[in-house]
Amino acid sequence: MSHKNLQLMSKAKIAFIINPKSGTNSKAALPDLIRKTISEEKFDVTIVKTEYAGHGRELARRFVEEHFDYVIACGGDGTMNEVASELTETETCFGIVPFGSGNGLARHLSISMVPQKALRQINKHIVKRIDYGMANDKKFFCTCGTGFDAHVSHRFAVQGKRGFLTYLKTICSEFIKYKPYVYTLKSTSFRISQQAFLVTFANASQYGNNAFIAPQASTSDGLIDVCILKPFSVFAIPLLALRLFRKEIDKSKHISTIQTPEVTLVRQEPGEFHIDGDPVQMDAEIHVRVVPDALKVIVGRPFNMELLLRAQLIYARRSVKKNAKRILDK
Repeated sequence: MSHKNLQLMSKAKIAFIINPKSGTNSKAALPDLIRKTISEEKFDVTIVKTEYAGHGRELARRFVEEHFDYVIACGGDGTMNEVASELTETETCFGIVPFGSGNGLARHLSISMVPQKALRQINKHIVKRIDYGMANDKKFFCTCGTGFDAHVSHRFAVQGKRGFLTYLKTICSEFIKYKPYVYTLKSTSFRISQQAFLVTFANASQYGNNAFIAPQASTSDGLIDVCILKPFSVFAIPLLALRLFRKEIDKSKHISTIQTPEVTLVRQEPGEFHIDGDPVQMDAEIHVRVVPDALKVIVGRPFNMELLLRAQLIYARRSVKKNAKRILDK
């Protein structure tokens, strides 16, 4: 058999790491769905489940050492972070089948929220390289930050239930009693000290659930979007919420955004922080920087309104020509 035929017959090694506890949906049927949907001609499939916090990271490291071509995180943003953190600066490609409460990075990368469709996107394996961020010694791929969003992530983590409604209830109950802090942000080109409701460092455009805190953020521009939301009255909430979900928050007078490859945040004392939505405690001084083009990832094909309108225009022209021909033939 020729070397070319051997290459054609070889399959890519792909591992699926399932977190059974993430999100609100059961994953009992997921292994069967993976075997049914993933192409047997293209992939040699391995399926494992996490058993404790940090296990996803250990499994991903093992698959890199075993030279797997693809490692797929099946879970929420926490699972995504654990797995992706072990794949940076390697040739192993990362993928996501989203099952979390927010799924910020998956949404940013146009990955379907429907498991079977996300698996079909893996079959197509459209791959690109993206940036990731560092907050001191911790990697993040979507967003990290301090202030109200970090406070909510800490409170949400101890709730008995998961899901968007629980998250929304946590926001409402904590907003009334939350007190903004003063932060200093400094880099080689700027220095800002001000009171802020929250400070978010965005590699991707959204928190999750299509809440776009940094509408202009890109995972491939070599920059972090630093979003500073100033304190606001309760009367400003409806418009802020509307703009957040319409990708227009950057037009609000309450928010400032700075794009930079690195920045240092200084606060009065160590405290609450979040990394890709997961609560952590961090130092009073946090250095945030971008690491460009360091992760290979499977992406979806983004919805393109221009192409849709063009297709509709072509269809309309053909319909007009067809109807005109019928009239002339009569």
